[in-house]
Amino acid sequence: MATRAGLLRLARLGRPLLPAARRGLRAGGSLQQQEEFTSLEEKPQFPGASAEFVDRLEFIQPNVISGIPIYRVMDRQGQIVNPSEDPQLPKEEVLKFYRSMTLLNTMDRILYESQRQGRISFYMTNYGEEGTHIGSAAALDDTDLVFGQYREAGVLMHRGYPLDLFMAQCYGNASDPGKGRQMPVHYGCKDLHFVTISSPLATQIPQAVGSAYAIKRENTNRVVICYFGEGAASEGDTHAGFNFAATLECPIIFFCRNNGYAISTPTSEQYRGDGIAARGPGYGIHSIRVDGNDVFAVYNATKEARRRAVAENQPFLIEAMTYRIGHHSTSDDSSAYRSVDEVNYWDKQDHPISRLRHYMVGRGWWDEDQEKSWRKKSRKRVMEAFEEAERKLKPKPQFLFSDVYCEMPWHIQKQQESLERHLKQYGEHYPLGHFEK
Repeated sequence: MATRAGLLRLARLGRPLLPAARRGLRAGGSLQQQEEFTSLEEKPQFPGASAEFVDRLEFIQPNVISGIPIYRVMDRQGQIVNPSEDPQLPKEEVLKFYRSMTLLNTMDRILYESQRQGRISFYMTNYGEEGTHIGSAAALDDTDLVFGQYREAGVLMHRGYPLDLFMAQCYGNASDPGKGRQMPVHYGCKDLHFVTISSPLATQIPQAVGSAYAIKRENTNRVVICYFGEGAASEGDTHAGFNFAATLECPIIFFCRNNGYAISTPTSEQYRGDGIAARGPGYGIHSIRVDGNDVFAVYNATKEARRRAVAENQPFLIEAMTYRIGHHSTSDDSSAYRSVDEVNYWDKQDHPISRLRHYMVGRGWWDEDQEKSWRKKSRKRVMEAFEEAERKLKPKPQFLFSDVYCEMPWHIQKQQESLERHLKQYGEHYPLGHFEK
């Protein structure tokens, strides 16, 4: 029973366990002399855990600790639940939140339809998760380093990434900073401290920890934020990243978007424990679970995690509970594994955009005329960028071979020359008019 009580106490306090070895070290690094006790008083001296002895055989059951609560600031009608938790953001900043969220939503709709029309090869929408993007992005400093997965376009948008570059990347045209060599939605921007997205799940997590360790050594008062989904949390890279971050005491925020599905795998088949936040204390990581459809809850949690990560050089884990309203991608048909009624509930009853709109309307900051005007204006902006991207040529085919080596090695140069000879001889069979010369 002592073990159960201890676990419950730790869950309430939200404090990670400190290894006993750390408690037993002197300043010089040598282990303190072990104390002697009678059999009734002796305490564990093992270096690998912080615990007490018990004399009753009992396995810890998965349901001993009730589910980690979900922190929220607003209810579904946009009403502040606890006034002391209201971030008291100025009107213009809240309006920026809303415009970023709705602009992202508009861009998603247009690019999704463009893929269905065969204009781009692939797309992934962010429907229903806009609050996790904007709330977290707004709480960071502009120089904080971002490692995304592939559904965080709103973070980049909130940092000022222009619509024409979003479009250029999805079209892979000559204006694309990646020169058309990435899949659509795999954005990146060095100037905005957003690391280029990579498709394989969870590979960004240990990379983000390494960057956070470097930032710690530089002592620059920055943090790294690393986004991933609950499906990626099942990858081994996540375990490695969590463990390294805790033991190396890195200033990093692990931000898990738990949206209910890893492509077609529901959370009920993804894990049996209490989500992702429950894993944090086992690694020694401060953890919290928030309502991801409440942009203010996400903002507050990320802002506090950032403050403490910088001040304490410690990792933090945020699990944002949300729902993926759209299909996983244009390669997916989610009607095969979930009902229309389920999707409609989240789209109509608990959407982060409508929740924030209720909040603004309640304060007299927004009305129906402003809504219509902004929707029309935002669609016009997206369509202008869309049409411009469609008119532009593709990058030169020679870019297939550049930007990997500082000096091109002989075997790559040989491949490039072979392609050039091939195109010179058989160029009429290729749409070379669509590419820059």
